[in-house]
Amino acid sequence: MDIDKHEKLGLDDNVGVSVEFGSDLTNAHLDPAKEKKLLAKLDFAFVPVIMFAYLSCFLDRSNIGNVKIAGMPQDIGASTTQFSTAVSIFYATYVSFEAPLAMSMKKVTPRNMLTVLCVIWSLTTIFTGFIVNVGGLYATRLILGACEAGLFPCLNLYLTMVYRREEQAKRVSYLMNCAALSGAVGGLLAYGLLQMDGVAGKAGWRWVYIIEGCFSALIAVWIWFGLPNNPETAYFLSEEEQWMMQVRNEQRRQYMGAEKFTWDEFWIEIRDPKLYFSGAIQFCQDILLYGFSTFLPSILSSMGYDTLHSNALTVPVYIFSAIVFTIVAFYADRLSRFAVFLFAANIFSIVGYILLISVDNNAVKYFATYLCAVATYLGPGLNLAWLNVNVAPHHRRAVAVGLQQSIGNTAGIVAGQIYRTKPYVLGNSFSLGAICISQMLIVGHMFYLRREMSVKRAIEAGEREDSRRVKTGDGEVDFKYLY
Repeated sequence: MDIDKHEKLGLDDNVGVSVEFGSDLTNAHLDPAKEKKLLAKLDFAFVPVIMFAYLSCFLDRSNIGNVKIAGMPQDIGASTTQFSTAVSIFYATYVSFEAPLAMSMKKVTPRNMLTVLCVIWSLTTIFTGFIVNVGGLYATRLILGACEAGLFPCLNLYLTMVYRREEQAKRVSYLMNCAALSGAVGGLLAYGLLQMDGVAGKAGWRWVYIIEGCFSALIAVWIWFGLPNNPETAYFLSEEEQWMMQVRNEQRRQYMGAEKFTWDEFWIEIRDPKLYFSGAIQFCQDILLYGFSTFLPSILSSMGYDTLHSNALTVPVYIFSAIVFTIVAFYADRLSRFAVFLFAANIFSIVGYILLISVDNNAVKYFATYLCAVATYLGPGLNLAWLNVNVAPHHRRAVAVGLQQSIGNTAGIVAGQIYRTKPYVLGNSFSLGAICISQMLIVGHMFYLRREMSVKRAIEAGEREDSRRVKTGDGEVDFKYLY
């Protein structure tokens, strides 16, 4: 490489960098100012499409809570039990398809998979606006679950293809912020669209599904044109920036593993305690996520608010949750700490649920929903980011993310059954218990990682023989677990 191009890349003069990938790239040092500019460009290009994709996904999933108080169950002849089943049945296919779709994303390619899934769930959401019986609701919920199953794990894996370990928590937080914002957007849309009741002879709740489904269809087009299969050679990157992406990727290549999936990586991850700690925490946190995000309008309705006000009052709660998550994720990234932030956020939500259960004053109960919202989205998002940064290589991480999400999302089945009748004491009490159990698991996970790091340090110092079963990927002695 000539000197001019060497300087153009912002690399140290004493580092030889070849045009092809090579071991010398792992020792290259990028100009921090140029790398910061590259990150800003990546965020500008990828983050909006990823955020809107997940926002539309969560919107189409959780709007069943908005239409419940608008008379949808009565219009299709659904009993309380049947409606609860419709909420839960979504997660039967959602859980079943998460791991397979995550594991096959690289082969199918991210753009193909995500676009096809988005198109199908968009059409399904639109068709939900035309159902006339419980069977139709069951069918659309099952299809919706199968399609949306692949979105979050695949988007999460896509982020790992773009960003380094220490850069991921903030970007994962963007996804979970979209889940919170979907609640705010869903509340506002429901408030407006429910006032279309009677337009073209259709009930307001039907317009909620039709309009939101059309919005998701537009997002599918954006995904197709906005997400390149290989971020390293994205069309919007200059030659210099493509080189910088190569350097960044080569520097983490020792943890990335083979390009093709092997069952060896699958079986290694299946026996990884980190997966089960994270999966159990995710299950507990998802009890909050799916109970709160689906039934918050109903919880507010049980306080005496009418349909429109119940939906409108959800908006500031969700916005508050998104703001808290953004701030916490920023510091989690900067400090590379996860357990302490998860634990602290759960304390706020514990207080919130205690107030919901024990206090009669509606003003205090509404304040309590803000406390509950602190951990509702932050918990699942930060816990997944915690798993992301501690598992390598790519295919092992794909297995971990898919299975962790499958374990966690079974909570959706539970949430649909515990929030049945006003004033939802059972649902709120169950959520409170889930957070308390999560606190114990978070502490256990932290101490497990600390113990594993002490073993690695002893091996590195020559104080003990390396007899560990797994010595590759995140098992490498110099791979540092973050806790």
